[in-house]
Order: sequence, then C-alpha cells, then structure tokens
Amino acid sequence: MSDASPEPQRLEQALSGVSRRTFLKGTAATMAGMAGLVAALKPLLSLEAGHITMDELLQKHYTQLSPEDLDRIMRKLEQQCERDYKVRPTMRDLKPLDGVEFGYALSLTKCIGCRRCAHACMAENNQSREHDKDIDMSYIRVLELDKGSMNLETADLYYSGEVPKNDKFYMPVQCHQCRESPCTKACPVQATWMEPDGVVVVDYNWCIGCRYCMAACPYDARRFNWKKPTLPESAVNPNQNYLTNRIRPQGVVEKCTFCLHRTREGKYPACLEVCPTGARVFGNLLDPDSEINYILRNKRVYILKEESGTIPKFFYFFD
Repeated sequence: MSDASPEPQRLEQALSGVSRRTFLKGTAATMAGMAGLVAALKPLLSLEAGHITMDELLQKHYTQLSPEDLDRIMRKLEQQCERDYKVRPTMRDLKPLDGVEFGYALSLTKCIGCRRCAHACMAENNQSREHDKDIDMSYIRVLELDKGSMNLETADLYYSGEVPKNDKFYMPVQCHQCRESPCTKACPVQATWMEPDGVVVVDYNWCIGCRYCMAACPYDARRFNWKKPTLPESAVNPNQNYLTNRIRPQGVVEKCTFCLHRTREGKYPACLEVCPTGARVFGNLLDPDSEINYILRNKRVYILKEESGTIPKFFYFFD
C-alpha cells in the first residue's frame, strides 16, 4: 500500500476553473447543507472561469501577509496585467503616514457639475469602461439638483447639456470614509476595513463579492465588477498600488480610497487636481492649521445623511 496520498491532486483538479471567491462563496453555503452548496456553486461557476492554484486559495488576508509574500503577490499581479492589458505596471504598497487622518471637503457653491472629477477618477484608478467617457463605474457620482432643495430622490445623475444650469446646483458624491462605516461591519470576511489614516480600503484578493457592503453603504459609493474589466491599453495607468488603483478582478466590489497611492506621497487626489473651480479641499484633519480644518471652522458645513450616524470624513460647505 502506497504512502502517497492522491488527495492534493484531486483537490487541485476539483478547483480547476473556480476562483478563490467562487470557492469561498460555495464553501460558505455548506452551512445550509450540501444541497445549498450545489445550488450556490452552479451560477457562480458560470460567473467567473479563472483557474485557482493552491497558493491563491490559501493566500492570507492582506494584514497577515509578510513583506516577502506581498512582494511576490504584487510581482504576479504585474505579470497578469501585462498579459491581459499589454502594459507592465509598477505596483507598490504605500503605508499610512504617522499623524495623518485624511479628510475631504467640497464647495456646493463652486461646483459646476462638469464631471471632470469623475473622469479623472476613472483614468487614475483603472476603472472598467467600454469608452473613455463611460462613468457608470466611476467612484464619483455627480448629482444635479434643483436650487433650494436637498431632495436626493429628485436628483438627476444622467443630466446632459451645458452646465451649470441657472436653476440647478451640483453635488458630487463618493465614499465618505466613515468613522462608523456600515460597509466594514457588513463584510462577512473582513475584506474591507479602515486604515490608520482614516481611509476605508478593500483587499481585492480577499473579497468574495457578496455585495453586503454595497447594501450597507448609505452613499452608494461602491461598485461591483460584473465582468473582467474592459480597459484599453492606452488607458491603463501603470502607477499602481495594491490596495488602491490596481486593476480589480471580476466579481469584487471596489471603491474610492482618496487616491492613497498619491496622497500617501503628499500629492492631491486626482479629482481635486482637475477641478476647474477649486471646489475641492483635501488635507489632514489632525493638523489644526490645515486648509480643511479652516473650512470646518469657518464655513457653513453640511454633512450628507448625517442621521445615518456614520460620522463621515467627507464634508460639503457653502461659500
């Protein structure tokens, strides 16, 4: 009788064609019995037809990865991007800065609804799009509202024509990086969490795509990749970071991270840099002399959906 066990080989064969998140979703269903497992796996197997290795299946959560493991994973992601999109990126993992808690403020008086912020966000963060002007996956939704009203139920997301219109005002909405974030509490696998600098991030290799976080977010600030991202070679931003703007796989939820790959190097978010009216203010909430703290002390500040109790770090103000 041979001592060699065929089990690892059988497991590898069984996992062929199944992604890590597909496997985890299906495995979770065993709690409801084998019939539930079969029912859960059937549609998921058709959703994503990748191949899983034992390394990918057993990969640890981002917070548990050694520097050597993370470096190996990032090099593999670089190779994958080059294979799929013909662009070899430079991928890093920038860490939070000491003594920094990022905050964002936006002037509803100055915003003209041009959507340049939304397009810059997509270009910077490698978001899926069929055409350069597609904004459905943008982390920033610019709402057009009637002047004198804050009724988001009547807001128009797909407005057209010249802006600004005389009887309208504009409210860009994105992730509010909430201190009491319902999205992180809703995630059943802790794939999303708040970093020490106050920004909520996602481990895209750990996300199982259940979308509980999307349902929990009161700001509709998360996007789900229903298919492999469509991104022309000319549109790929090669300056990528593991927790931010690397190209996300099919079947995961993604979100704004205040461009951590830029802001942790002392730069501004991409959306702020392109704003033609100076409506956006970004800075360190822990610095009493920062511009954003000046705004919070001296302007009429409005917190969207304050009644939700999320304690956001994204603020609106009026000049």
